Amino acid sequence: MGVLEGKVVLITGAAGGIGKECALLAAREGAKLVVNDLGGGVAGDDEGSAGPAEETAAEIRALGGEAVANSESVTSLESVRGMVAQAIETYGALHAVINPAGILRDGMFHKMTDADWDSVIAVHLRGAYNVSRATVEHFRNQQEGSYVHFTSTSGLIGNIGQANYAAAKLGVMGLSRILAMEGAMKNVRSNIIAPFAWTRMIATIPVKDEASAQRVGRMRDAMRADQVAQLAVALISPEAKDVSGQVFAVRGNEVVLFSQPRPVKSLARMEGWTPRTLLDQALPAMKGSFTDLGATASVFPYDPV
Repeated sequence: MGVLEGKVVLITGAAGGIGKECALLAAREGAKLVVNDLGGGVAGDDEGSAGPAEETAAEIRALGGEAVANSESVTSLESVRGMVAQAIETYGALHAVINPAGILRDGMFHKMTDADWDSVIAVHLRGAYNVSRATVEHFRNQQEGSYVHFTSTSGLIGNIGQANYAAAKLGVMGLSRILAMEGAMKNVRSNIIAPFAWTRMIATIPVKDEASAQRVGRMRDAMRADQVAQLAVALISPEAKDVSGQVFAVRGNEVVLFSQPRPVKSLARMEGWTPRTLLDQALPAMKGSFTDLGATASVFPYDPV
């Protein structure tokens, strides 16, 4: 018997990459699925298609699982409410959401357009809000529910050229934390994963030199979407009932638990601070505890396991 036997799960972005691997694995573990994907491009700049979501659903059915397709956008709260209604009408229940739907519109911040900012925020942060808001009352009323949202080391650590993506993904971390805190008494859990995996989004990373070519090559060969799916499915299992409010990463065969912001140093001055004393005393004293400006590659400089 699988770890999701008898459960109904909504998975967004499930036509490919991490979302599809989550859907296939969840089905193998006994879940019935609503497979959602707009069917658009990686930049989210086309109208989309119902075909890709149905392909995943059909693949699951061909393997003996149960799945229905949905091709609406997570950027619309009304559309997400329709996904919830579809799950309940089809299967009579909904127990969990896995939400990896996403787009990329990278660019240096000083050149970023309003459209590129708004589009990424709409899919990642507003999308996370929508799938959570559309389901949270249902989960609370039945006193069972689990979210796996997706963050990124672009937000947790930082990557040049991804200000919009980083802002959205760090916002998802805050949302997940509050969902977990507010849901604790109702058995509603929320966790997030920062995935390292070769997907069509990662394939858009520009290769400008030999070092970046090697880095992209390592990602393609050693960090797969199916490895991320293992943790996502485990986290929505009832057996993970004591796991909530956490930040994970998956990098190849390595599962990482991230720290969350907590004070690292404190200085007090009984007579209060002035700009002069802050410059002369406080900031120099704290400098040794500053976080450097290194990007994700500086925090994970080793090859994937």
